[in-house]
Amino acid sequence: MSKEQYKYLLNESDLPKQWYNISADMPVDPTPVLNPQTKEPITPEFLNVLFPMSLVEQEVSKDRYVDIPKEVREIYKLWRPTPLIRARRLEKALGTPAHIYYKNEGASISGSHKTNTAVAQAYYNKIDGTKSLTTETGAGQWGSALSIACNFFDISLEVFMVKASYEQKPYRRVIMQTYGADIFPSPSNQTDYGRRYLEEHPNSPGSLGIAISEAVETAVKSNGAKKYSLGSVLNHVLMHQTVIGQECLKQMEMADEYPDVVIGCVGGGSNFGGVAFPFAHKNLTEGRKTRLVAVEPTATPTLTKGPYAFDYGDTAMMAPILKMFTLGHDFIPAPIHAGGLRYHGMAPQICMLYDAGFIEAVAVPQPGTFSAGVLFAQTEGIIPAPESAHAIRVAIDEALEAKEKGEKRVILFNLSGHGLLDLAAYDAYNQGRVVDDTLEISQDEIKARLPQVAL
Repeated sequence: MSKEQYKYLLNESDLPKQWYNISADMPVDPTPVLNPQTKEPITPEFLNVLFPMSLVEQEVSKDRYVDIPKEVREIYKLWRPTPLIRARRLEKALGTPAHIYYKNEGASISGSHKTNTAVAQAYYNKIDGTKSLTTETGAGQWGSALSIACNFFDISLEVFMVKASYEQKPYRRVIMQTYGADIFPSPSNQTDYGRRYLEEHPNSPGSLGIAISEAVETAVKSNGAKKYSLGSVLNHVLMHQTVIGQECLKQMEMADEYPDVVIGCVGGGSNFGGVAFPFAHKNLTEGRKTRLVAVEPTATPTLTKGPYAFDYGDTAMMAPILKMFTLGHDFIPAPIHAGGLRYHGMAPQICMLYDAGFIEAVAVPQPGTFSAGVLFAQTEGIIPAPESAHAIRVAIDEALEAKEKGEKRVILFNLSGHGLLDLAAYDAYNQGRVVDDTLEISQDEIKARLPQVAL
């Protein structure tokens, strides 16, 4: 390989044929998922109200690898494998001996990593006979990805988009509508819960928890006509994203390097899980020592400030109860531009690994996050999504620490999406209107609002 090589490109024949399921290698016992009504362990029949049975089976599977259907792999070929890029210009600007690599998931047909699971979920719903899906979306990346996937498989889609993002990011709404989806700002007048919430909080900016409640209610009340689709948090969603890390393993081998640290932003966990879990597999089964760092906003510091406890997945307490680090199911986050990172909870698999010390977590404030995003744009030429800028911030901090210590450090982060539809966020930063929304909250205050579970 050239000493000045920038891009490490795989062929379509290198596209992973299987997803990696970390449940097979989980170093701690799995935590139970509970029925929100009975608070007893959930049954496949309950989950089947929301999801097709094929996805329910993936959710509980302990198989290390799950075959990717041919129909899904064929659609993946529209954008996969995605490039791994050496950020040489960023390294030079920082004057660091570190080598910085990023996986460019912004190269997908929807502009983010979300398409990896959207296509898979639409496929499994299609073969199960589903005609219509409901979902929520924060910044709109998930809604955009699922609208494309539903269009491919001739499934209708209703999207409840967090109101703050609906107003901040109108062009993501346009994308969804272009592919035939119906979009509602959440909280909305489309559901019983949305109407009740609006009566009490007419000016609410919304939250992912509220939007999930509306989407779940719509599916449950359809008497089987509609299923629910989730873009993060659940085991099968994170598993679908592991095509990212599996490709990275091959590309890092092409670069003749192996990462000392792998970084991804976290809201619900799919971005981080997708890039980090295949490296976690190497740590857990081969004794590798790669540090795995999850990055969240200080405005929604779920891992770094939340208690590890059972909580509802949504605000209306209709979704399953999960054991996770949480800020409380009724938490309403500040309307930061990184809408995809505003969830009150976190993927149980990530929570288990973090609680057991197998991964790290750090929270970063918004001004520093955007300054990192701007530097990345000015050096690498890509305006990153605000969510991805969190990972960039920590990658830069790692590179500067390596510079201070005079050591080589190989850094890999996931650029989970581009920011070309987030320019209002960068305009706000350029105008000095991005503020530090660091949350101050006590765990005792959160615990007082959590469900009482006898486990």
